[in-house]
Amino acid sequence: GYHNSRSSFFINHFSIMMKLAAFAALMGSAAAFAPAQTGKASTALNAFESELGAQPPLGFFDPLGLLDDADQDRFDRLRYVEIKHG
Repeated sequence: GYHNSRSSFFINHFSIMMKLAAFAALMGSAAAFAPAQTGKASTALNAFESELGAQPPLGFFDPLGLLDDADQDRFDRLRYVEIKHG
């Protein structure tokens, strides 16, 4: 009696956990194929696409968003500091 109900509880619990794990893996793989979000930052960075160092496949690479709302003077200053300090 007790042993059978206890083992069936663990089997059911394991079955639920496996289903949740499979569902999570499925959602993670589906997210990999979702279209990329485009926003204000991507349009603001288009001004710097022709700068030296912008190359495929990344184009102009600004992962920290330092130039999201920057003008040419701000870009030139950051480029100067990057070259000076490496």
